[in-house]
Amino acid sequence: MALSPPSDPVVLSPSYGVSLGVVGLGVACLALLPLGSWALWVALAVSLFGLFLVLQTALLRLQFDGQALVVRRGGEELRRFPYDDWLAWRLFWPGLPVLFYFRERRSIHLLPVLFDASGLREQLQQRLPRLSATPSLASASSQDHA
Repeated sequence: MALSPPSDPVVLSPSYGVSLGVVGLGVACLALLPLGSWALWVALAVSLFGLFLVLQTALLRLQFDGQALVVRRGGEELRRFPYDDWLAWRLFWPGLPVLFYFRERRSIHLLPVLFDASGLREQLQQRLPRLSATPSLASASSQDHA
């Protein structure tokens, strides 16, 4: 007897690791100043992107419900991704997950991990057990053509 995925909604808690890491990388780019004044612009651009990610981490939430992954800002639903449309998912760099990839029938999504990565992995394995052993991105492409 196959177990059905949980239907209780779960909201992932925020994780500032990736966003603060990008800010830190921007500050570290200041060490390149002896190579040229362009390094200041690189440091500024990377730091501003990191600050944007910090803001997104504070505002956005991922919610897993019985039918879909829901992206929320505050109480407002921004986007819904029904599980039935998913072909593949993957967290890149298992030791330090920084990117979350998932593919639907009609689109591909690549998101920074701005939320609890272990909770994300757990929810994906519970709610999408048919995809939890996705071996590679190439196989997702071949599934799409089948």
